[in-house]
Amino acid sequence: MTGKLPPSAKKLAEAVEVRAERRRRARGLPSVARNLGQIGVLGWQVVVPALVGMALGRWLDGRFGGGIFWTAPLMLLGLAAGCWSAWRWVRRQ
Repeated sequence: MTGKLPPSAKKLAEAVEVRAERRRRARGLPSVARNLGQIGVLGWQVVVPALVGMALGRWLDGRFGGGIFWTAPLMLLGLAAGCWSAWRWVRRQ
């Protein structure tokens, strides 16, 4: 394929092939750092919605004087939303 191309196009084609080969090799085995990064992303995806739900529930309970009437259900709702989001992210990976 590269026999009929001008020299500049040959260089570009070779660079593209080298880069594609690097990407194929990089996709082979995930590194430890990549795995730890994915675990961190999953953790934050679950924890942040739960904390947001809990903060909103605490604010509502403080505003309306309901003990933990709003805190517990909104925290569980946030936890469920975070788990669902993490599950979708894992399925895409």
